[in-house]
Amino acid sequence: MRNLGLGRVVFAVTLVAVGIAGLLAGDFVGVWDGVPKGTPARAELAVLCAVVSLAAGAGLLWQRTALATARALLLYLVLWALLFKGRFVLAQPLTEGTWQSLGENAVLVAGAWVLCEWDVRIARVIYALAMVAFGLSHFVYVDLTTPLVPGWLPWHLGWAYFTGAAYLAAALGVLSGVWARLAAVLSTLQMGGFTLLVWVPMALSGPMTPFRRGEFILSWTLTAAGWVVADSYRGSSWLARAKR
Repeated sequence: MRNLGLGRVVFAVTLVAVGIAGLLAGDFVGVWDGVPKGTPARAELAVLCAVVSLAAGAGLLWQRTALATARALLLYLVLWALLFKGRFVLAQPLTEGTWQSLGENAVLVAGAWVLCEWDVRIARVIYALAMVAFGLSHFVYVDLTTPLVPGWLPWHLGWAYFTGAAYLAAALGVLSGVWARLAAVLSTLQMGGFTLLVWVPMALSGPMTPFRRGEFILSWTLTAAGWVVADSYRGSSWLARAKR
């Protein structure tokens, strides 16, 4: 596997942490959430997701197994998207929340795709489409986004709209190839900013509820996967990026 920078290591360590968190919780955490109650073998599926996360993270850390691990992880993520994300989009195509949920999975798919060493342009398109879903979510659910803005910042409503617009701008940049690397980096930093400024303080301000734990894990995992996508631009010339 070619050297894709620190992003691969961060993504791998994050997956290990997700696996450990899932085993300790005995339930779905973060990126694997969304399986309805009453689903057959739900508890066993939660354990499987935790084991897959743990094994994938460990496999990505070892150079000799990284490529095969990335491809196995990608297959699992795609199956997960089809079974537990895509069907909700088909059932409620006009509900933006279903697209956001699918977009969360798509960011991980994009990160795994980059690590598979296939045509990286496909991974970038998948990532950009996820950014569209995230951006629209900030506008559609602005009443839910605004209260998450840290209290010490002014103009909470303005920040909710600005961050939504930033996601859409990032999607445009990645898809068009204009300042694509910058768009990928800044959108990843924005996801990381949400982790540090929203979910960490929320986790420290009270009991670690399943919701808070899940949102923190999800937010950081998306950041780690976005990091991998951003790293895929390393070494590209401005002209080469513009053609992508």
